[in-house]
Amino acid sequence: MQDWLDRHANITALRLAIADLNGQARGKRLPRRFSDKVFSGGTRLPFSTLNVDLLGQDIDDSPLVFDSGDADGLLVPTERGFVPMPWLDTPTAILPMGMFNTDNTAFDGDPRHVLRRVLERYKQQHLTPVSAIEMEFYLIDASGPEPQIPCVPGTTYRHAVADTLSISALDDFDGFLTDLYAACDAMDIPADAAISESGIGQFEINLLHCDDALRTADNAWLFKIAAKGVARRHGFIASFMAKPYPDSAGSGMHSHFSVLDATGKNIFDDGSATGSETLRHALAGCLSAMADSSLIFAPFDNSFERLVPGAHAPTSLCWAYDNRTTALRIPAGPPNARRIEHRVAGADANPYLMLAAILGAALNGIEDQIPPPPATIGNAYDRTAPQIAQTLEQAITDFERSNHIKRLFPAMMIDNFTRTKHQERRILTDLDSQMRRAIYLKAL
Repeated sequence: MQDWLDRHANITALRLAIADLNGQARGKRLPRRFSDKVFSGGTRLPFSTLNVDLLGQDIDDSPLVFDSGDADGLLVPTERGFVPMPWLDTPTAILPMGMFNTDNTAFDGDPRHVLRRVLERYKQQHLTPVSAIEMEFYLIDASGPEPQIPCVPGTTYRHAVADTLSISALDDFDGFLTDLYAACDAMDIPADAAISESGIGQFEINLLHCDDALRTADNAWLFKIAAKGVARRHGFIASFMAKPYPDSAGSGMHSHFSVLDATGKNIFDDGSATGSETLRHALAGCLSAMADSSLIFAPFDNSFERLVPGAHAPTSLCWAYDNRTTALRIPAGPPNARRIEHRVAGADANPYLMLAAILGAALNGIEDQIPPPPATIGNAYDRTAPQIAQTLEQAITDFERSNHIKRLFPAMMIDNFTRTKHQERRILTDLDSQMRRAIYLKAL
């Protein structure tokens, strides 16, 4: 990592950053001349940093705060290394960090470590998940008293209706998108195709697949940081809020994954058009844990405004071939590309916890050889099937009582995440809708 700094002599400021349970970047700004601290183990943060609420406040009843003296953990750079932040005026690099106990063991409250634990289970079986994520977000004009659709740059024109898959809509925001792609290139984020989505000012950018799910989650986390930073340079807010406008489409964070064996073969592919038995076991594992994992996929009250029938987001626990009304979709394509698209998570989800929940549940299904229900035919909104949690309160209850969740996540993470969501529900639901929306737009 020192070599990277040596090659980038223009960098004068560093951000030492770690993802909290909500996926928010927290940490320190450090002048470059003090970078030796990073490599000598001299960087610390309170363990409680990873367990604050969305407003950045301590969790009132958290054992990580006063009961433990608000003790520090060790910050250690992840294998990602330094990543430039080219939208800032000051030449800056962010260094993603992991939280460790003082005995150098992984801190179970770090969401990146939670995902790493799941991947260790795959490694023990000589399996490797290959994953990709689709990032949906809105550009928003927040210059007035109410958030609104942004003007097309250089004009006073605001789109009145959504123009899905429109080249013109992409061209209208070419400056922003060009700078975002440039930032992704500089940050080694594999940003692929962009489309205009079904909301006004809404876009989707696909991040290419990777055979390291930690890197996939890193890419999604860093992409959010980049999109927000580049948007600020252009006078917008980039928001990954699940449902910014009540009458417009929500923003999701769909994930695609397959699994390779030790020879590099996709174990979801048996040469047929329908996929292997292992594919069906993985589907069943995802479905069995899906309701109890709703809090991971929909972590805020606003998240559930997206999960309604007919809104291009799933509501029931079902799967199908090439059907976007279901929670799990098997995309069309050649057999060797057979994969699962998990369509439940909103753009507001923590990508580390999201992938841990999805990949962990799939592996449980593979290990247990669970059979899935029959594939859904036609419009899933018209079918009777078990439902995803419909409120934040229900999601919290299902999460904290679930045996599925206990199998997927360490006890500390379950406890910390549950306490965080209880506090956010108490605080945020007491605010009026305008204030709550403003918080979500800015933070998410």
